[in-house]
Amino acid sequence: MKPSKVVREFWDRMQARDWAGLGGLLVDDLVVEWPVSGERIVGRGNFVRINAEYPEGWSIRVLRIVADGEVVVSEVEVPHDAIGVHRVVSLWTVRDGKIVDGREYWTELGSDPSPEWRAAYVQRL
Repeated sequence: MKPSKVVREFWDRMQARDWAGLGGLLVDDLVVEWPVSGERIVGRGNFVRINAEYPEGWSIRVLRIVADGEVVVSEVEVPHDAIGVHRVVSLWTVRDGKIVDGREYWTELGSDPSPEWRAAYVQRL
């Protein structure tokens, strides 16, 4: 499977809460970093459990997937009924049809307010 298809399948299985299927796309010694929260997740089992135990009320909408060889970048929107809307940019490395590592930047929309001095140069989203 092409790396971009592996990442698309990753998000589809995440949305479906297909935890066994999700695990099938990951190597045993997977390492995923979340720099915004200062965490590193080591191991397929830990990564799958963190996602399986996340409080329900969320969905995933894939905005884009861009691949360059074995490196795949995805951007998704994750609205949650109680927590709000998050955007996630993920950088994945895919080898032999499996995700071997990743780095994800999770942010809540509007959580980094624009400083007033930039107002003359930007348009609000």
